[in-house]
Amino acid sequence: MIRTLSLTAAVLAMAAPAAAQAPAAKLPATAPAPSAADWRTPNPDDLLVIDTNKGRIIVEMLPEAAPAHVQRLRELTRAGFYDGRSFFRVIDDFMAQTGDPEDRGTGGSDKPDLTQEFQFRLGPDAGFVQAADQNVAQVGFIKSLPVKSQSPMLMAMTADGKVSAWPLFCPGVAAMARGQGEDSANSQFFLMRQTYPSLERRYTGWGRVVAGLDVVRAIKVGEPVAPPQDKMDKVRILADIPASERPKVRVIDPSSAWFKAEIESVRARMGENFSVCEIKVPSEVK
Repeated sequence: MIRTLSLTAAVLAMAAPAAAQAPAAKLPATAPAPSAADWRTPNPDDLLVIDTNKGRIIVEMLPEAAPAHVQRLRELTRAGFYDGRSFFRVIDDFMAQTGDPEDRGTGGSDKPDLTQEFQFRLGPDAGFVQAADQNVAQVGFIKSLPVKSQSPMLMAMTADGKVSAWPLFCPGVAAMARGQGEDSANSQFFLMRQTYPSLERRYTGWGRVVAGLDVVRAIKVGEPVAPPQDKMDKVRILADIPASERPKVRVIDPSSAWFKAEIESVRARMGENFSVCEIKVPSEVK
């Protein structure tokens, strides 16, 4: 079975990247810097540290959105499965794909394929921070992940008190590649270089790059990529890195006063063209 991200030319044509159409939002020169209270320290067991020949990428995994996929990524990472794997399919205004032991899009691990997690159930205690109310839906963030869900007003009408939600495929979002079957994801994954809303509810989003998006965008392009391909030299879970080598990572808390002010600033700047993908989630790595 081909284990590669399957997208038709029609889908690609429909999904013009928003980031390529409009300049990225910038903070006003007078905007205050975040205070110590505006930052959070992610769970080190949820941070994937990818050292590539182009530099370091750090991805925050979100078990809240895709628990089975995050567990698979942890297992394969801790087994050294991803070390040395190539970025074999990289499309400039789209994504960078890797995680195939054959480095060509046709392989996977010896573990069974995963059941899709295109959507998840969002409850009032999920830590969701709203960026915009769209009447029948809402958009916002859970940690670093941009998310869209049904209106929270529907929670009172559902058996579990929750509504359906799904990741938005903004720059930096990490998702699982798959074959034609919805339940065919195994080990391959891709990192978004730009925005592609047509992937929503069709691929399992499991995290987001919180540091190193510039590295993702510097990876050699090709479909397939001609040799030599850029590689993931070593992939580790932050919690597994010796303390003396472990980077210190902090990310802006979406529930913080600074971030809420930033949401309002971007909304005011973009008006009716507002996109949650234009809201940056700052991080610091030391």
